Formats: sequence, C-alpha cells, structure tokens
Amino acid sequence: MTKVDRHAEQLAALGHPVRLSILRYVVQGDKGGTAAGDIQGHVDVPASTLSHHLKRLVDAGLLSTRNEGTYHYYGAIYENLRALTDYLWEDCCKRGKRSCC
Repeated sequence: MTKVDRHAEQLAALGHPVRLSILRYVVQGDKGGTAAGDIQGHVDVPASTLSHHLKRLVDAGLLSTRNEGTYHYYGAIYENLRALTDYLWEDCCKRGKRSCC
C-alpha cells in the first residue's frame, strides 16, 4: 500500500462524525487507554455500532486496542496521527516556491 493509499484510508475512517468524536475522546483520555464503555457513554451508540467504528479506526492504524480481563481499552497511535498530519502539511505552499507553514 502506498503512502497516499494509507492516508486516504485513514482520512476515510475519520470521515464519519462518530469516528472523529471517538478519536478526539481517546486522544484526550488517559495514557493507558480509554475503556470501550467510557467511549460508548461519550458517543451514545449501541455496543455493536461502537464495535464497528472502533474496528474501522484500529484497521486504519489510528487506534490500538488491548484487553484487560473483560475490558477493552483503546489508545491513539500518535506516530500514525503525526504522520497523517505531516503528510497534509509537507508540501505547503511549495508551488509558490516558498514555505508558508
């Protein structure tokens, strides 16, 4: 998969309001991860719907998951988020022959 394909997949995953809300909530959460139940309370969707959205974010490489007993915790993969935002800005104003960032 090329870099542009990977970033397009990540942006598509973020293109749903619930998934974007999930990501923002997890990023604001504890370093050890955010429990799926807490995420569900924040976005107020059924468990099966939440599971679908979380899987999409994990598959896109934006969230990691770990199990602790019967609990599932989700954490942001900051290096992938940074790579995505860097990609969006890396050629800023280059056609104008100067950097604007």
